[in-house]
Amino acid sequence: MTAAVKIRLQDAEKRYASQQGEDVVALAPVNLEIKSGEFVCLVGPSGCGKTTLINLMAGFEKASAGTVTIDGRPVTGTDPDHIMIFQEYGLYPWRSVLGNVLFALEAKGLKGKEARAKAAEYVELVGLTKFIDSFPHQLSGGMRQRVAIARALAVEPSVLFLDEPFGALDAFTRMYLQDELLRLWQEKRPTVVFVTHDLDEAVYLGGRVVLMAPGPGRVQRVIDIPLPWPRERIGGSLGRYRRELFEEFHLVHQQASSESGGYDI
Repeated sequence: MTAAVKIRLQDAEKRYASQQGEDVVALAPVNLEIKSGEFVCLVGPSGCGKTTLINLMAGFEKASAGTVTIDGRPVTGTDPDHIMIFQEYGLYPWRSVLGNVLFALEAKGLKGKEARAKAAEYVELVGLTKFIDSFPHQLSGGMRQRVAIARALAVEPSVLFLDEPFGALDAFTRMYLQDELLRLWQEKRPTVVFVTHDLDEAVYLGGRVVLMAPGPGRVQRVIDIPLPWPRERIGGSLGRYRRELFEEFHLVHQQASSESGGYDI
């Protein structure tokens, strides 16, 4: 049975007025459909519109033209059923691990023993039960991001947006959290849109990879990766899709360099 379309963008674009009053196209018209339960990665060089695109979907920004819908309804702002996780974690320093997860549940109206039990369940799900009473400053960066993931998943969102969530982490922690995120996604099955500048990360995680290009920001190509999870990081079938994405990215880089007279990524 084919999954229903969860997120749809039809000729969605974003324009800004510059300080000189000129119209700047940050994102050219985008047409994209993301199905319910998909894991889609947005990848591309700096300035290609990745963050702008995910912000349109998450409701942090409004499209200048075209439409953005989730479940057939126009996105007019943020929604508690559509959660964003950022690179900066966004934890409350005065709250413990449990307290941070509890905060999200309390904001949705869940209180008392039921809320504490559910928060504890998600703390356990990300492997932090031993640190349940610790505060953010007592945790490593990877642990803080696991708290952010637990807090997001605890409210059982139908869509999970992640904007370069592992960008500030070391390589080993990054790989560990990639596997943890995949495990949690397979268990809970929200629709996931994941922004990254790391091509290997995009190929390893995504069922589809949306490659974007700059000048103006636009979708260059969508690459399907019809491989089951878990995936081998080195060798195996994944290598074919990695080469395909790297070759396409190289073309994007060449094009951007020729148009700008030298492009820095």
